[in-house]
Amino acid sequence: MYFDVVVAGGSVAGLLAAREISAKGHSVLVVEEDYEIGTPEHCGGLVSIAGLEELEVIPFRKTFDHMIESAEISAPNKNKFLINSKNQKVVEISRRELDKQIAFQAQKNGTVIRVRTSFQEITNTGVRTNEGKIDCKIFVDARGVSSLIHKDRTGIISSAQYEIYADWIHKGQVKVMFDQKKYPGFFAWVIPSSEGKGKVGIAGKGINVAETLDSILEEKGNYSTIRKIFAPIWIKGPIKNFVEGKTVIIGDAAGQAKPTTAGGIFTSGMGGVYAGQAIAKFLKTNNKSDLEDYQKRWTDRFGKEFEKQIFARKILEKLDNNTINKLFETISPEIIKDISEKDDFDFHTGSIIKLLGLKGSIKTAKVLIGGEFKKLLS
Repeated sequence: MYFDVVVAGGSVAGLLAAREISAKGHSVLVVEEDYEIGTPEHCGGLVSIAGLEELEVIPFRKTFDHMIESAEISAPNKNKFLINSKNQKVVEISRRELDKQIAFQAQKNGTVIRVRTSFQEITNTGVRTNEGKIDCKIFVDARGVSSLIHKDRTGIISSAQYEIYADWIHKGQVKVMFDQKKYPGFFAWVIPSSEGKGKVGIAGKGINVAETLDSILEEKGNYSTIRKIFAPIWIKGPIKNFVEGKTVIIGDAAGQAKPTTAGGIFTSGMGGVYAGQAIAKFLKTNNKSDLEDYQKRWTDRFGKEFEKQIFARKILEKLDNNTINKLFETISPEIIKDISEKDDFDFHTGSIIKLLGLKGSIKTAKVLIGGEFKKLLS
């Protein structure tokens, strides 16, 4: 059996790459090890309307859940502030349906998709799956964080996300909770799907995520759990090489999820788009530079932002709860208003810089420089 390209992984990045390659008339096979495209749903499902438009995905009614109107950010001492996110035009979508929608786009272009088919190894002429050998010119690794586990475990932390029913979940309002003792190096979140239904999750270094999330939910009040997902997330930024011989690495497998939040619908999705376009061109010209143009385009677009996010993450990981509480006391209504009106969901280090006081708030900067920020600089 022969295909020009075999893609391992039927999520956003892999399916978008397949869509772009097959649009140029090349044969593509997508193999997905799970029993259904879009399952299991690891993602929180937040993405900007602008991001979806650039990915050339107009959400079906089943895909689109609702717009996010605000984000409530809480400190360990329960001090909190509210960001109005209407200007950022962020939508909560069903990842199960989004993935299926992109799969339909790819299939219409000629892509063949097979579920319950797992990639096993690269061969001299292509790849081997649990269903046998397949010859191909290019192999695309879109298998997610699982591809990175054997390369560098230092960039991986555990996460848990439950889909629940609870009367304390309100449509349109995301919640983010910081506490370095409960979820060190990361945070907890609540992402509504509708009134009374949503996803509650946590991630952190060196913790039992199931026990921690269960204890958070018990504190919140009555709830019913309808789905539990446990998955590693990658927070270390892009890997060194996106192209290794005839293997092209995209999405979470390439470290294209945001180092700050591990969200990656847009950034990983654009990795799939750029890779697909580069592969299609390479199959026509056989010029290796055309293939390598994929990494250049992605890095030109997101490289600087990811460098800033990695730096911001290093700062945040050094902060203790006392410092975080002090930071919250220095966040003024003017800073919140500025973030609400001007900042970008997809390129959000501007917001982080403002909240950390590294720009425009001398008082906050002094808190950091007087505390853990000094340790980072040294």
